[in-house]
Amino acid sequence: MFELNDKTVVVTGGGRGIGRGIALSMAAAGARVVVAGRSREALDSAVAEMQDLGGTALAVPTDITDRSSVEGLIARTIDSFGYIDCWVNNAGGANAADASPLLDLAEDQWDRVVNLNLKATFFACQAAARAMHRGGSIINISSRSGSFPNPRTGHYGATKAGLDSLTATMSVEWGHRDIRVNAIAPGMVLTEVNQAPNGSLSTPGRRERQVNTVPLGRLGEARDVGDLAVFLASDGARWLTGQVIQLNGGSRLPVGYLSYLFQVRQANQGSTTG
Repeated sequence: MFELNDKTVVVTGGGRGIGRGIALSMAAAGARVVVAGRSREALDSAVAEMQDLGGTALAVPTDITDRSSVEGLIARTIDSFGYIDCWVNNAGGANAADASPLLDLAEDQWDRVVNLNLKATFFACQAAARAMHRGGSIINISSRSGSFPNPRTGHYGATKAGLDSLTATMSVEWGHRDIRVNAIAPGMVLTEVNQAPNGSLSTPGRRERQVNTVPLGRLGEARDVGDLAVFLASDGARWLTGQVIQLNGGSRLPVGYLSYLFQVRQANQGSTTG
């Protein structure tokens, strides 16, 4: 039921991290996978890994914030495989340089995060829906940041909350076209970025604090997101649309929020005793 044989799936941001995990899961389920992103090297590596698994894959370098680049991605996919059955909007994020308390947030920081995570994702959804003449599945990769306080990256959380709202509205407006639109909101997932030096999980202590908030006792892996995406792309989810699925091991305590409160209390204590 969850096989994707003869289906074509596009994964933006598919060269690394969660996007790569999604692409690998799609390929393992039998899909033809097109991975898009800015790094040709990362895309080629992902394609090689999928081909080693016996899958069919294609790398298409794409700037998701450039609408003409997205249109080129769609054209290349249709030229190669004839149709788009599933579109996964995974590209997004926030750089360390864009992190800031809301009182200090600059306009350019706001614009970079909103343009990537909300504006570009919406227009990618729109372009994909226009190309899905026989229906299909759109999967947006949201975040638990859209539902929880997100100190120092509140603008990122706002974009994900906006994406959750758009997911619901798109599912209503495009349902008559037989297009299902759902979102996955992952908790903390291990990636090469957050485990790198200075990453959010770069030390055992940081990782332990995160694990301690998860009832299932471990952090997520890219394949956890990938396997859920396979279900949403499959005929097994044929009556599921407009949903934001929280994928977090049962965690309801964002560590960033707790850490922020701890730091504020420490600062207040210091100013009182000083």
